[in-house]
Amino acid sequence: MALRRITPNDQSLLRDIYADAIESQAGMLYSQQQVQAWSALAWLPGVLDRTFQEGSGWISGAGAAFAIRYPATRLALLYCRGSAARQGHASQLLVQIELDAMSCGLNQLTTEASQFSRPLLEHFGWRLVAPETIAIGGVEFERYRMVKDLLHA
Repeated sequence: MALRRITPNDQSLLRDIYADAIESQAGMLYSQQQVQAWSALAWLPGVLDRTFQEGSGWISGAGAAFAIRYPATRLALLYCRGSAARQGHASQLLVQIELDAMSCGLNQLTTEASQFSRPLLEHFGWRLVAPETIAIGGVEFERYRMVKDLLHA
């Protein structure tokens, strides 16, 4: 799987991957109301714009998955299309994001993981800090604040 850096021209592709990942896979762990509220974020003006414009990240394959750090110390987004799930895209992206962070002199990364990404992150040595409840479009979600110590990776 080839990785390439995300460019400003990729915003539409990133939104498509984001929505596809949620719509094709989230129904296994989330209610239909949660899936709709969450996937709608891909297309709402202003919600992801700053992360896409100012973040640093990678796309895997021919638009199969992506990961972005924003700000530099936070894994902001890690999404994989349903058709590309369980093929190593997210794992490869996570390794690259961690390598990038270390090359920038960072000692630690944080994130807020979904029920989907938590097991993958734990497999790669991320630790649970605390669960938290957030609302998206008035719909509640539980997510997990997590941390990765890059010095002992």
